[in-house]
Amino acid sequence: MRALIVTAVAAEADSVAAGLTPHPDPVTPEPRALPWGYPRTGSGGGYPVSRRDLPGLAADVLVGGVGPAAAAAATATALALADYSLVVSAGIGGGFQPAAPVGSLVVADAVVAADLGAQTPDGFLDVGELGFGRSVHLPPAELAARAAEATGALLAPVLTVSTVTGTAARAAELAARHPLAGAEAMEGFGVAEAAAAHGLPVLEIRAVSNAVGPRDRDAWRIGDALAALTAGFRALGPVLVHWGEHRHES
Repeated sequence: MRALIVTAVAAEADSVAAGLTPHPDPVTPEPRALPWGYPRTGSGGGYPVSRRDLPGLAADVLVGGVGPAAAAAATATALALADYSLVVSAGIGGGFQPAAPVGSLVVADAVVAADLGAQTPDGFLDVGELGFGRSVHLPPAELAARAAEATGALLAPVLTVSTVTGTAARAAELAARHPLAGAEAMEGFGVAEAAAAHGLPVLEIRAVSNAVGPRDRDAWRIGDALAALTAGFRALGPVLVHWGEHRHES
């Protein structure tokens, strides 16, 4: 099976690729350009990618940029020019407390566009309620459950936001609208939209670097989250292989 794994920044891609590297020593992947482009520097196009090959799994780990628009563009570009069986959105994010503490993992059972819609006098209406499209993508239930079990992750909705939460009021608003949410990040829904346009399933996994709430950079634990992301993908690899074999047989 061939999987496309989309991250926002190089540090996330390196952590994912390290988890998919079949030997125990830490490595620093050497990003290369996919055949259709060049690393994004200056006016150049394309996206940096690392390839990892495991028995039964070929994974392209793509650095797609921050936010849903950049993630959708990068994912759509990759899917238009190569064949994949699965798309994964991966990286760090904020965790809703106390369900998703810092350093833990969250696997999405729903990928939710949490701020795509309109504010009204009666509150927020998502894009689906406005009649303009969808605001939720559902990963394959069995795959998401197996991924959560293998990685020790919380299985819960992951919210996609264009603006990261930085106040208690905003955290409370999101929690009230999405009481089961486990994490927020900025790319999942964009990745999922591109995958859906190509008829492909999507999975999202987030390592929690901070609590959703008042912005406090001193409390961020990005290193711990990146380490958790590596460990998560070390456990996730066999799950993806098994799912790909089962999907092919069915």
